[in-house]
Formats: sequence, C-alpha cells, structure tokens
Amino acid sequence: MIPPITAAIFNGVFAIMLTWAEVIAKEIVARRPDKEEYVCAAGISPSGSIHIGNFRDIATSYFVVQALRGLGKKAKLLFSWDEFDRLRKIPANVAAVRDDMEQYIGMPYVDVPNPFGPEGTYADYFETEFTSSVSAFGIEMDYRRQAQMYRGGKYAKYVLEAVAKRKQIYDILARHRTQAPTEEERDSFYPVSIYCPRCGRDTTKIVSISDDNAVAEYQCDCGHHGTFDFRTDFNCKLNWKVDWPMRWLYEGVDFEPGGKDHATVHGSYDTSKDVSREIFGYEPPLFQGYEFIGIRGTTGKMSGSSGLNLTPEALLRIYQPEVILWLYAKTEPMKAFDFCFDEGILRQYGEFDRMLARYLNGTADDMAKGIMEACLIKGRKVEPVPMNLLVQMGCVVNFDIPRLEAVLQKNGTPYSYDQFKDRLDRARYWLEACAPDQVYKLRTWRNWEVYQTLNDEQKAEIATLYSHLKDNDYSLDDLNTMIYAVPQEVRGVEMDAKEKKKAQGPFFQNVYRLLLDREQGPRLYLFLDALDKKDYLPLLDFSYPQTQEEMDLDAKANAPAEEEEPQVVYGDPDPVADFKPSITLDQFNTIDLRVCKVLKCQEIRKARNNYKLTLFDGKDKRVIVSSLKGYYKPEQLEGRKIIVIANLEPARLTGVTSEGMLLAATNNACGCKVIFVDDSVPEGTAIR
Repeated sequence: MIPPITAAIFNGVFAIMLTWAEVIAKEIVARRPDKEEYVCAAGISPSGSIHIGNFRDIATSYFVVQALRGLGKKAKLLFSWDEFDRLRKIPANVAAVRDDMEQYIGMPYVDVPNPFGPEGTYADYFETEFTSSVSAFGIEMDYRRQAQMYRGGKYAKYVLEAVAKRKQIYDILARHRTQAPTEEERDSFYPVSIYCPRCGRDTTKIVSISDDNAVAEYQCDCGHHGTFDFRTDFNCKLNWKVDWPMRWLYEGVDFEPGGKDHATVHGSYDTSKDVSREIFGYEPPLFQGYEFIGIRGTTGKMSGSSGLNLTPEALLRIYQPEVILWLYAKTEPMKAFDFCFDEGILRQYGEFDRMLARYLNGTADDMAKGIMEACLIKGRKVEPVPMNLLVQMGCVVNFDIPRLEAVLQKNGTPYSYDQFKDRLDRARYWLEACAPDQVYKLRTWRNWEVYQTLNDEQKAEIATLYSHLKDNDYSLDDLNTMIYAVPQEVRGVEMDAKEKKKAQGPFFQNVYRLLLDREQGPRLYLFLDALDKKDYLPLLDFSYPQTQEEMDLDAKANAPAEEEEPQVVYGDPDPVADFKPSITLDQFNTIDLRVCKVLKCQEIRKARNNYKLTLFDGKDKRVIVSSLKGYYKPEQLEGRKIIVIANLEPARLTGVTSEGMLLAATNNACGCKVIFVDDSVPEGTAIR
C-alpha cells in the first residue's frame, strides 16, 4: 500500500508538494519503466444503486491515470462491471416495487430481470443509472462486463489452471485464515462456482473431477445433477480471491485501489497477491486502500444493497462535478472526508473557490496546481460565484433570476445569470431539500412574542424604522444610511463610532427576529430593498393590539411537535468470520465478565463516535468508553444493565480512561447492538 506522502525523493531529486496520485504514478513507472501502456483498474458489482463510496474506487484510479499522463505516459482506466456476481440480498428500493425478487437470489445479476421495467436486466438498470451520472465528470473508461468475459470463454484457460492447482490455492487461502485447515476441507475445495443450467443459481457443489481436472461432476441444491467441462462450458465463475488476481494477469493491471477492508493484513489483497504470484506467475499490481466516505447532515447507513445510499446522481444535485472530484483529489485515499448536507457544504465550496482562484491567477503551489488540474473537466468552465451568496440572496428574492441579478448588482457583486446558473439550482435544491431551516422566509403575522420582550427604547427603534420605511422611498445608499442612523435618532444624542456599533447590533438583531424569526440574516438594507414593502411593513407595525387570529397562530406554532425517530436501513450481513483458535477453560476463566448498571451516559467533547459511560459494578463506580453514538441515545442506555469485561487493563480513549469493555454484537445488517441483561440480575453478578 502506498504511504500517504506529499514529498519524496525520486532518483536523487527532492520533489516537493506532490499529490498522492503523482506519488503513486511515479512508483508505478519505477516498477515497470518500459511498459507501453499502464492499466489502472476499478470495478463495481451492480448489486443496487452505486453510491459515492463505490465512486472512490473509480476516482482513485482516475487520478492516478491523470498523473501517469502528466508524466508523459500512455495510461487507461479499466472498469469492470462485476455483473457475473450472484444476487445476495434484495435492496429496500427494489423490494418496494417487486415482492417476488427473492426467487432470484443466487443468480448472477446479468440474469436477474429488471425490477423497474420490462426491458433489460437487473444489472442493466443499475449500470445505466450509474454511467449516466458518471458522464458528468468527464471520466473516460474502458469497460469490461464480466459475464461476457466468462461466458465468452476469455478466461477458460485460467479457470482450468485454477482448478488444476486447487489444492495449492487452498493452502494459500489457509495461510491467511486463523482457523486451522483440515485435509477433508482441502480435498473437497474447488476455487470455482458453477451456475446451474436448470435453476440458474450458484448453489452447486462439485462432487468429483476427472484425472485431468477438466470435467467435473456436480450436484445442485435444486436437485439437478450434471457434468461440466471447463474446456467447453463457460457458465462458471472463479471465487473472488482467485478471480481478482486472474484478471490482473489477463488485463496487465498495474494499479488497483480497494476499500480499507481489503487492505488489512491477511485481507483480500494480501491473499490475492499470493495467488497472483504462486498460481498465475504475475507480479501483483500496486494497491492502494481507501477510507470510506462519510455523510454529514443526513441519517442512515450508505449501502448499495440496502437501497439507502447516496448516488453520484443525487450528489450532483447540490455539488458541481468539479467540487466532487476536488474533494476526492485533495484527500489522501486512506483519509476520510464527508459530503455535507448541512452548512459544511458552503465551507467546501468556499475552499474550492479559493484554491481555484490561486490556480487561475498563477499563485497556486505545486500541490494545489496538481489537484486543480486533476479535477477540472475539459469543456466546462467553473465560475466561482460564492455559493453562500447565492444561498443568502437567492432565497430573499425567491430565486427570481432578474431580481437576483439586480440584488447582486446592488451588493457590489455584479454576477450575471450566465455566471451563476450552474450553481443556482444546486443552491436552491440544497436549501429546500437539505437545509430548510436556512431559508430566509418572512413571517406571515406579527411576532408579539419577541416584541413583548423589547424595552421601550427598542420598541421606539422599531416604530421609527416603520415610520421611515412607510412614508419614504429611498435609494439603496439612502436606505442603508437611514437604517444605521435609527438607534442614534431614537436616543437623540450624538454617538461616536464605538457607541453606534454597540447600539446597532441589538437593533439589527431585533429586526431580524421580527421579520425572519432569526437573530441574523442578509445585509438588512439589501434585504429590505429586494422585498416588496407590502410583504414586510405589516410585520413592523405594532400600533394596534394583537388580534385573535395572531393569538391562534402563535398557539399552533408553539404546540409541541411529535418527534419522529429516524429510520435507519442497514445493508448486507457481514460474512461470517472464521472462528478464532480454541482456548482452554482455564484461559476463559481469566476473563472477568460482570453485570454492571449504566448510571450515566455522556457525550465526549470532540469525540465523533464515543460515549462516556459511568457504571455501577456492584462495589463501586467505574467509567468505560464505548463507540455507541449513532446507535443509541444516552437515555436508551441509562438505567440498563450490561455485561462488561471488568479486568481489562485500563486504556486512554479520546481523553478518558476506560476501565473495561462492554459486550455488543456488530454487523453490517444491524449496526451495533448492546447485549443487555434482565433488570432482576444484581450488579456485580459474574457471567459464567
């Protein structure tokens, strides 16, 4: 795996500020300096809608291809649709439209019918959905469809070779497992799955094979019994950790990334590279693990198989494609980052615009230059109109384009529609779909609740403002001057600059509260100038008593709302892990498992996932740290009884000393579930 470096020595020359992709590209060339064309690979199984976590696979290889071309080398991005994989689980969005999809579990995606229409297959639907959005990024890929490759006999000789060397392959796989192998398992192991010609599933088992390892006899769970000639029958697929290195050899792959789960010791890459060398005689490609992508400002676990995911298409509704690429390009693969659905998106746009400005004016360093050149798309021009400006001013004029242009002109930022059109719809969509609380909306009745909290001086300021706005038409500059002068006018005394500023702050705040139910907003004079007086003047007129209608509206608005628990949809179950080596009863008895009661559950400052749990263990209080945020609220844990490893050596976690570890079950299919104990069991009870 490539280390996260941005400065390195190559051929005795100190190279400063290289992007991570440039570092990888240089290492690829150093390994195979004379290769005519370098191949960077990526692949996705169309199990459901392809989410942005999968997209990191493509983006990582894409940036390395760009870096190789920057070195003057010929390179291509090879993308495999792993549509010959079996359907394992029905995503929620698929189950919602068809209730008969369970019958297809075990069949390859390419043979499963399209659940959303009469034409095409399951694989076709999700592949088309993805490729239509990927085109927005200007990424060119050399596509491979694995069903065509296998069924077309392209891999036949490698399948034969793998079957012939099945025991050697088993030994390699066994080296990377914790569970001890057995000779019986070794004898019955085959690195290939045959799709049954009767039921179409991979629920077959090879029961015997010819002496030349070419013809297998198999039995399917559906009852079908048959023979399979690997020389002429191609409806089969190698197991993942054999299929992957086989394709490296066939395509001449130089680089391929993978999720961090593949990058672990004894993980998929470690195993596959041994298969590549020892079975197929191919030096495995350079590998780069990558961290998973976070989502901030929304709920739910991102999963292609669950149907709850964030696709590139969905992301493009709020992010320009260049900004998406920029986030991937600037972040080293093994570092996480978030796509933001909260105010963080405005910060990200701002950072992108600042780097783009440095790139365009020639002040960018090598790192920034490399990042921007990697993410800018040929044929598109990015106009860095501030996203926060479009958000603030757009909602003020209800996204009316001529009015928005006029407001921006008055604001001293004379952007035209041609300049901001690419971002305007994204700003509007983000506000309405993701951040409705950020929309500046005028109240529809007077805010007596706020008005009654004002003192006489503050009420006089509101009355003065109302009077001036009602009786006069102002130029923009005159309106600005008048508004700033109101606090001094009410007090009737000369005020220095410091005193004026001190008085103006609360005044503006009160106006925003009366108009918007907020303590701040866009520049007040621009805001008022952009609006029609008839819409906001009644909200500043408190010369007559509160009406019954206003009382009723206040009562309705202040009624407590029923809280809705966010529904979390999880993904596929994790593969069942190999069992750990056996231990003796004496070894087990060294673990002290005790029932403890959760007295208090607290958040830890700056800790993303951890809670601080204060427990009673039957004798005394103790503190443990556990990563339960996102799975439980504090009130769901307080008062409950749990099982704790009480004699675990204390450890410092997120600034808190943890004196034990609770027992919980963690799986992709359910998240994290704490093992609770019945309330009748006393604290301190030993678990035996």
